[in-house]
Amino acid sequence: MSVAQSWQQCRTAQFSASWSNAGTVIAVDGELDAANSDQLVVYVERNARRATRMILDLRRLEFIGTAGFSALHRINVGCSAAQLNWAMVPSTAVERLLRVCDPDGTLPVTTAFDEPLLKETAWASGSLARPLLQLVTEPR
Repeated sequence: MSVAQSWQQCRTAQFSASWSNAGTVIAVDGELDAANSDQLVVYVERNARRATRMILDLRRLEFIGTAGFSALHRINVGCSAAQLNWAMVPSTAVERLLRVCDPDGTLPVTTAFDEPLLKETAWASGSLARPLLQLVTEPR
């Protein structure tokens, strides 16, 4: 299986896309706010156009503002209109925002464990899987 990739730096965030026969994975690293949330929507529309399934990997998103939530909602509406099956893998910051802004769980959420598309594109591209645990120093 072959995997194609692209990336885009956008202010305080970086977007990257990986495509395979099974679908598209779009990863967002950094911070998503009013300065770059519109660019994420455009990036998703452009890179998920040919997909049958899309995963929005937000595990490395350190901050998300309300404009980021609005972008996620617009992505949901666009995917619905295009009949594109999609889900997001949230970071802690995204989970916190979803508890407040989406308490009914209308946006589709999955986990890295439950999403074979994440594993498939990581193995096919030769990239290493992201660590599940992070080592931290003991408090003094």
